[in-house]
Amino acid sequence: MNPAAPARLRLTRAMRLRQRGDFARLKQQGRRLARGCLVLNWQELAPGAQTRFAVITTRKIGKAVIRNRCRRLIRECFRLHQHALRGPVEMVLIARPSMAGKHFAAVEAAYLNLLREAALVD
Repeated sequence: MNPAAPARLRLTRAMRLRQRGDFARLKQQGRRLARGCLVLNWQELAPGAQTRFAVITTRKIGKAVIRNRCRRLIRECFRLHQHALRGPVEMVLIARPSMAGKHFAAVEAAYLNLLREAALVD
């Protein structure tokens, strides 16, 4: 963990994208990058705005238990590394079927590589 990172790594309700319009706007106006087991749609925000994110898992991944595990892994990656983001951003992470059965370390590595390639972290 970054020594300058705040001690609180909470994932608050205000940090979640929930409105259909937000998803549509990100898909239309945002940028997209797909690598490995994750797809990232994002849009950088003005300084001072709140970083927000959402996770999408489709039935192509598997049954509900597998989809829920994928969501938990992605949320944990975001929670642990939210303070490493360069600035406020809205992002939607989409899990691909290849994510099923992966361990946290593999998902975390894929997540960080995706953010580095999108230039959202150093």
